[in-house]
Amino acid sequence: MKAMVVRELGGGWVPEEITIAKPQGNEVLVDIKASGLCGSDQMEMSTEVQFPPPSVLGHEIAGIVTEIGPNVTNIAVGDHVAACLVQFCGKCEECLSGDVGLCLNPSATERAEGEAPRLTDSDGKALNQGMGLGGFAQQALVHENMLVTIPKEMPFPQAAVLGCGVVTGTGAIFNAAQVEQGATVAIIGAGGVGLNAISGAVVAGAAKIIVIDLNNETLETAKKFGATHIINSGEQDPVAAVKDLTGGRGVPYAFDIVGITPTARQGYDMLAKGGTLYQIGMGGGNLELANLGNIFDRKAIQGVFMGSGVPKRDIPVLADLYLQGKLNLDDLVSAEISLSEVNEGYEKLKDPQVNRVVITSFE
Repeated sequence: MKAMVVRELGGGWVPEEITIAKPQGNEVLVDIKASGLCGSDQMEMSTEVQFPPPSVLGHEIAGIVTEIGPNVTNIAVGDHVAACLVQFCGKCEECLSGDVGLCLNPSATERAEGEAPRLTDSDGKALNQGMGLGGFAQQALVHENMLVTIPKEMPFPQAAVLGCGVVTGTGAIFNAAQVEQGATVAIIGAGGVGLNAISGAVVAGAAKIIVIDLNNETLETAKKFGATHIINSGEQDPVAAVKDLTGGRGVPYAFDIVGITPTARQGYDMLAKGGTLYQIGMGGGNLELANLGNIFDRKAIQGVFMGSGVPKRDIPVLADLYLQGKLNLDDLVSAEISLSEVNEGYEKLKDPQVNRVVITSFE
């Protein structure tokens, strides 16, 4: 099959003919119909993190099941599915408690050492499968725990983006913060995840949705998604502006999508007493926050991974919200490209008016 392969760090993606194995155990073979381009894959391509070259990356996928392994129980041939990069065994204490993002045995979704690889190149050498998915290809071989059945009327490009940016942004609102109707929230960073946090806040019924970014075009897009107030942090102090919008009180919920020390600091400082900063982005690696103030103000910081939810539960809900016209996914998909255009697609993402680029042609 055709795939875009990373052969060297920072070298981009090159087209190759590769071989994908037959499903075994709990594996599902998916004909990919849409595959989103996410910044995480670009980071993996350029910086050795978890899946060094040679590798097939791509983790925002949707498609049709063509074959299943003998132990698959909840997915059938012909099902339409979307994937999520959360790898979980479903059997450990954390999984059984519902917190699959803290699974103690995520490697259960991969082939064991000594087994034949899922992906091999034309020389028969193993290829790393990025995030257990490897979606920049015509097909993907995936453990059933990482797949969710979706309604067949759901368009594939919109379905593909559900399992990463959408479930992360909306999940921060629904699961981590449990934002209540009438609440005030501040969202720092209006890229793909930030736009989904805005959408989640709209669905949750937040009365005031304050969005902070450095780019005016991005902030205008945020208004389209439901931001009630926008702040350009390059033109004014965002903490002072948020305090002004809230009568000096601050916000009970702040969401830092950017993930660098200055934005995390801003998020914490704009909190009301008893408020929580939900740290989603990790754009700067380790964050350093000092002098956090009076402990009796009871401000808190909570990390959020992939929306702090259960993808198999949350993604079908998000698909239904989209089909009911309550969740804006159409404006997320800014451009559709072919499989061979992955490198060009990442260039498109540098445009602040481009929210998501999705591969929809795999010939």
